[in-house]
Amino acid sequence: MADLEDVVTTLVRLLDTNMRLVKDDGSVGNVHVSEAWYDRDFLKTYDAQVTVSGGERVDRKIGTSGTKRLTIGSPRVNIWVLEKSDAAESGRSIRNKLQQEIARIIREKRTKPYITEYTFWNLGTASKTHKAYEAAATSELSPDDAEWSEIPGTGYNKIWYSDDDRHSKSANVDLEYALLLFRFKTTVKPSVLTSIELNFEGYGTAPGGNGVTIKVWNFTSEAWESAQSGTSGGDETIAITLTSALANYLDADGYLYLLARTTNPSDGETDAVIYCDYVECVITVHGITYADLGPSRDADRVDVKPIILRTEFVLTTWLFETVMIT
Repeated sequence: MADLEDVVTTLVRLLDTNMRLVKDDGSVGNVHVSEAWYDRDFLKTYDAQVTVSGGERVDRKIGTSGTKRLTIGSPRVNIWVLEKSDAAESGRSIRNKLQQEIARIIREKRTKPYITEYTFWNLGTASKTHKAYEAAATSELSPDDAEWSEIPGTGYNKIWYSDDDRHSKSANVDLEYALLLFRFKTTVKPSVLTSIELNFEGYGTAPGGNGVTIKVWNFTSEAWESAQSGTSGGDETIAITLTSALANYLDADGYLYLLARTTNPSDGETDAVIYCDYVECVITVHGITYADLGPSRDADRVDVKPIILRTEFVLTTWLFETVMIT
């Protein structure tokens, strides 16, 4: 069985991955999500900081044997915002939006906080995390092959959401496939993982037949594995689900690679074309199975300049365990 992930780690990833702060001018806010307490340097650089701390825990047995245990936790989530006099949008406005956003995330994900969906939302060529590349080649290139080139910024706008607005790549040389490569940056220890699911929505066309084939890179065998294919000339979702030896698919920096290519190549006269509408990586960890909102309160610091606006949420979490009786 996978190791148990710490509650705070799970909640930090849940909030960081799903945070959507849209400012009054339509731009996306920059929020730093972390453990423990606020950092004034972060508040100077970011629009806000959100922190998570452990809080109280109560352990209960389920049944008479005591082998099944339930830990009920009360972790704290704090919003920290500086009220800057020269800011285009007030700190109170940012704080109010984050209050609503944290409430939205916890309510929507309350029964599955242990599942994280990595997508290309709000990313482009400046991204330090997830990346997307393209190539035309006669073989399946390894992730570090020099033939890969990053897709343009407009391409990122097309693959983050399923909306029939697709990024495409063509191959027009005989026996060449059209290929896409997706790099996902995970923030999880392989030891706590229970599954990895990779989903590609799109399709491929080629003179030899329609379809897309996807594979995942195994760092241990140094090969593309777990092939899944589609046969449609229109959008379809193709998935790879991994449940064992999961450490083999993540490198030391937490990167995971998904390859997508046209199932058939070009013949030199008709292009092979791959179309991607949406792509995601979904990870599941062994950790809390429930998280919901409890009481909240404002606790502003008006005795300092600039004023620190703070809101604290108390959450309720459930963690089920099976323990050995000796």
